[in-house]
Amino acid sequence: MSFLSLYRHGFARVAACTTRCSIAHPAANAAAMLEAARRAHEQGAALVVFPELGLSGYAIDDLLLQDTLLDAVQQALATMLVESAGLRPLLLVGAPLRHQGRLYNCAVAMQGGRVLGVTPKQHLPNYREFYEHRHFASGQGMAGSIRLLGQEVPFGGDLIYRAEDLPGLTIHAEICEDFWVPIPPSSQAALAGALVLANLSASNITVGKAETRRLLCQSQSARCLGAYLYAAAGAGESTTDLAWDGQVSIFENGAVLAESERFPEGEQMVLADIDLDLLRQERARQGTFDDNRRGFGAPFREIAFRLDPPQGDIGFLRALERFPFVPADAARLHQDCYEAYNIQVAGLVQRCQATRNRKIIIGVSGGLDSTQALIVAAHAMDVMGRPRSDIIAYTMPGFGTSAGTKTNAHALMASLGVTAHELDIRPAARQMLADLGHPFAQGEPVYDVTFENVQAGLRTDYLFRAANRHGGMVLGTGDLSELALGWCTYGVGDQMSHYNVNAGVPKTLIQHLIRWVIQSGQFSAEVGATLQAILETEISPELIPADGEGQALQSTEAKIGPYALQDFHLFYTLRYGFRPSKIAFLALQAWGDAARGHWPPGFPEERRNTYDLATIRHWLEVFLQRFFGFAQFKRSALPNGPKVVAGGSLSPRGDWRAPSDGNAEIWLEELRRNVPQA
Repeated sequence: MSFLSLYRHGFARVAACTTRCSIAHPAANAAAMLEAARRAHEQGAALVVFPELGLSGYAIDDLLLQDTLLDAVQQALATMLVESAGLRPLLLVGAPLRHQGRLYNCAVAMQGGRVLGVTPKQHLPNYREFYEHRHFASGQGMAGSIRLLGQEVPFGGDLIYRAEDLPGLTIHAEICEDFWVPIPPSSQAALAGALVLANLSASNITVGKAETRRLLCQSQSARCLGAYLYAAAGAGESTTDLAWDGQVSIFENGAVLAESERFPEGEQMVLADIDLDLLRQERARQGTFDDNRRGFGAPFREIAFRLDPPQGDIGFLRALERFPFVPADAARLHQDCYEAYNIQVAGLVQRCQATRNRKIIIGVSGGLDSTQALIVAAHAMDVMGRPRSDIIAYTMPGFGTSAGTKTNAHALMASLGVTAHELDIRPAARQMLADLGHPFAQGEPVYDVTFENVQAGLRTDYLFRAANRHGGMVLGTGDLSELALGWCTYGVGDQMSHYNVNAGVPKTLIQHLIRWVIQSGQFSAEVGATLQAILETEISPELIPADGEGQALQSTEAKIGPYALQDFHLFYTLRYGFRPSKIAFLALQAWGDAARGHWPPGFPEERRNTYDLATIRHWLEVFLQRFFGFAQFKRSALPNGPKVVAGGSLSPRGDWRAPSDGNAEIWLEELRRNVPQA
């Protein structure tokens, strides 16, 4: 199977469809459904869900009890079975079926020329405009078989359809009202292992009902940690007393993947690629899901089928955030920044009040991380009603400090009104390098790890001694991305502090937090101008001397990779535990084309990069080596700091616990084996 096939990476393409209804004309309805099924097949779908009673029509009242109609339904099913035999997708078709002297409102599952099973509706509405008990019997408690088209077919609400050749594609069907009750059948099916939940619905429309229906679908997908497909009846249904909006939609774990327009004149179909691995990982990690299964689970029957999914590239029908920690939607980004910033502030306020430290000691480089920590500290002082002068900030130029970052550091400290100091670490660094016999002390341009870490260590040492002198605590500035990659100096270095407000914030989000602070207007225009200048500065540790033009030689991203990619890799490794090959596939979908999808609001045009598969593979290899094979010992001794993003934290007391002496071999081997060089 091609690397570019979505089916290789744990995805399944699914479709929800409504066709124009021909009232009480099963043959015409079957023809319309078959045509839609063929289009879904051509687009690589594994599942197509049609509306409730789609073969007969829903609002045909007592015609449902006419043998002529029911005979025609049987014939239409037979036609569909024969003509869909060469199609890939499992079809869920709504039909009224006779069984043991009663009539049932059913979802018929067919695939590959075989009826896999029949699910009867369990909860029949008999209130307001509904009177389904007039025609149908409830399928609640039914578990056996039904004679259909000359076959004995599994019958009941306890059926799960499982694809033998696509792990995780496990499907359950329920019908309309079934999911309006407190404990829907789909909840029990999810507890029994179904990842894909389908609802064949008629669902007449009234003012305000669409929003309620949407919330129910969305919340059911979130609560069940599953995908939820919904297909409502639309054009052509009888409007004698009711109306229909024909909306079809697909949800996954609380997110809307696809949604049609409402009130169509004809057929509507939406397709989306659901992530079976994501859903499986969510259930494996949320232990309470399994606790619930043990308490409320019910036995289900599994019916296997063979899908034979597409082997090649059929595209990717799924919105994918380039920055998983930074939503592209403006309203959501604003909300996320508001929450992240205030989580940081609240964490620091509590720590200051608990320790009764009067002073906050912080090193300010003029870079992104120390800037974010400083503005958080300034706002924390405002919240506590204390003067910002209680923040004692040091800028500590070293051998690689550029004029621009030093200027920005001084401007920021001055405009915020903190107590500012400059402490040149170069004399002490020269002395330490001389004491160590380092070649730099003899005038040689040797800029090795010792040269770098002497500077990083001295800065931290001075900050801790300043905290002793002033009765304060050292505020850490290192971020989540640096912790993931081990891009920090251990012990007496920037890895250590008394409390770190940035430890749960990825680098890509910090840039947007600073933009959000500028736009919020909580600081002066002078502060805002300095923050903007800092945003435009190259990310660098500035530990190696600059060139003759005053530009920093050292680029962090040239060494450890673009933070845009490395944060992407971090999110899917930490949050979902995906295989490296799947992460590479997702990164290619997100970053392969700058014109595809949306960028976060305010993201500079000149930084809208693209990355090909070879580049992604290279930097993912760097990430895996550093994350699994190198950096854990630094995270195992992590100072306190609040968890901020839903993607996780790296605290050994929180989201990520791992051995400090682990290795990356199996992840690197999986990457090299399954991701092509180009």
